[in-house]
Amino acid sequence: MDQRVTPRTAGAADERTGTAGPGPTGPAHPRDDGTTRPAGTADAPHGGDRSARRAGTADAPRGGERSERSAQGERSERSAEGADARRRIPRTDVLLRDPRLSAAVERLGVRLVKSAVRQAQNRARTGDIRPEQVPDAALALLPGTAGGLRPVINATGVLLHTNLGRAPLSAAARQAVQEAAGPTDVELELPTGVRARRGRSALAALHERVPSAGAVHVVNNGAAALVLAATALAAGREIVVSRGEMVEIGDGFRLPDLLVSTGARLREVGTTNRTTAADYADVIGPDTGFVLKVHPSNFRITGFTKSAEAAELTGLGVPVVVDIGSGLLAPHPALPAEPDADTQLRAGAALVTASGDKLLGGPQCGLLLGAPDLVRTLSRHPLARALRVDKLTLAALEATLTGPPTPTALALTADPDRLLARAGRLATGLAADGIDVRAVRCTATVGGGGAPGVPLPSAALSLPEPYAAALRTGRVPVVGRLETGRCLLDLRAVPEQDDERLGQAVRAAAPRASTPPVGSAVPADSTDSSASSDSTGAKGSVDPADPPDPPDPPDPADQQPTASAPDGRPAEGARPVRATEEG
Repeated sequence: MDQRVTPRTAGAADERTGTAGPGPTGPAHPRDDGTTRPAGTADAPHGGDRSARRAGTADAPRGGERSERSAQGERSERSAEGADARRRIPRTDVLLRDPRLSAAVERLGVRLVKSAVRQAQNRARTGDIRPEQVPDAALALLPGTAGGLRPVINATGVLLHTNLGRAPLSAAARQAVQEAAGPTDVELELPTGVRARRGRSALAALHERVPSAGAVHVVNNGAAALVLAATALAAGREIVVSRGEMVEIGDGFRLPDLLVSTGARLREVGTTNRTTAADYADVIGPDTGFVLKVHPSNFRITGFTKSAEAAELTGLGVPVVVDIGSGLLAPHPALPAEPDADTQLRAGAALVTASGDKLLGGPQCGLLLGAPDLVRTLSRHPLARALRVDKLTLAALEATLTGPPTPTALALTADPDRLLARAGRLATGLAADGIDVRAVRCTATVGGGGAPGVPLPSAALSLPEPYAAALRTGRVPVVGRLETGRCLLDLRAVPEQDDERLGQAVRAAAPRASTPPVGSAVPADSTDSSASSDSTGAKGSVDPADPPDPPDPPDPADQQPTASAPDGRPAEGARPVRATEEG
């Protein structure tokens, strides 16, 4: 019997699968067996015809082929979604019209704001943030100021840390700097309209603080004060100086090299550990410019020693210049061995030089105080013009001299027990957040080329060592030091009003410090030998009626500073430090 295959019509159901097949529709057709095929249907193929049809068609995908095609589809969808997300990233010009970013342009300048915007856009392109988060991300990347210097919290225990800018200015000095930033009467006498002496009110304030000085002058730093004196008084002549006072002042600069660069010749007397007045007298002659006394402000020599005081040298017939370095204007009860300007002048020194940004607590500048004829000679020397200070320095200096106690002065007189109480409060709050922290007693130092070897009893937060790097690189950088495998945040140089910021910085650093959380605070009034001999922990208590003896100054060989050891330099064998403090 003749078997025919009739194509299926559109919408007809396949007899095997029940699926609709393509093709035109039409009226019903008679079959060979006498039955009628409904319109729009087709006879099912049989036998060889099925095989023939299969031979001309592709088998349906199976197993791995289905998975691969599915994965390709998902990747295509994700790629399309990513492309769509990138198209939704706001353009730079649109972002700069955001009121918050446009205000930042006024404050910081368009270059810095555009840089932050582009960084945020790149984060969106890589999928790190969503396109709608770009404006907020750009705002978060903006610096606090248009300058590159970042404010830090000095928790090193070094009050005058050279790498951190030495003395922090008082609020009064900061306000004075802001007021002086515009046009001022720095060299103008307003009532008469004629030119006036530069910085006359600041110089008057300095003279008032040191009345034993016949006259005063200010240059741009302490080394400049000494260079001006050597140039004006001893160029081509001899400066007589003790071998024990030929110091290096920091960053590789050595006093002998500095003085020789002025054209003066050095005449060394005495030995490293002993120099007497007779040693100076033996070499004084017509070619002597002056005798120089230098305070070894960043080291100590102990044992069999001898040095001549200024009062012993005043009868030699030449000026005696004393470089006290640290800028202490009058004796300080906390630093009885530190030389001061008033005492040296009263002892007969013709000229005293010092720095303004050390124990005085002011801006970087060099102070010259002494006999009127000498000071006038120096101030009228051509080199004085190259070394003069700007109006901002004069404003800060005057406010330091006439205003309230400086942060440096407050840190010097801080009560160790009050510091420990502050550390205890901070430790309790941080430990409640699961941070491994305890309050400990410790020892701070003056630093900055002042009061070498003088211990300052203090208190600190003791944290695991990884906090050191995490805190330095935080949004509010905190610089501490490492001792006995712990990161110490010494509170001596941290103003009490910064305690909250310090605590927030520690909390922010905790995830990056990768330390296991702990569940309870350690009291601040107990001792813990696992930290150090003067740390506080849970193994003992401090009797308020019997306070502990002042701690011995730490041995530099035991220090592992992140910023500096108390003497300002890394110890032998210590791990490399990331910032070193020098005098």
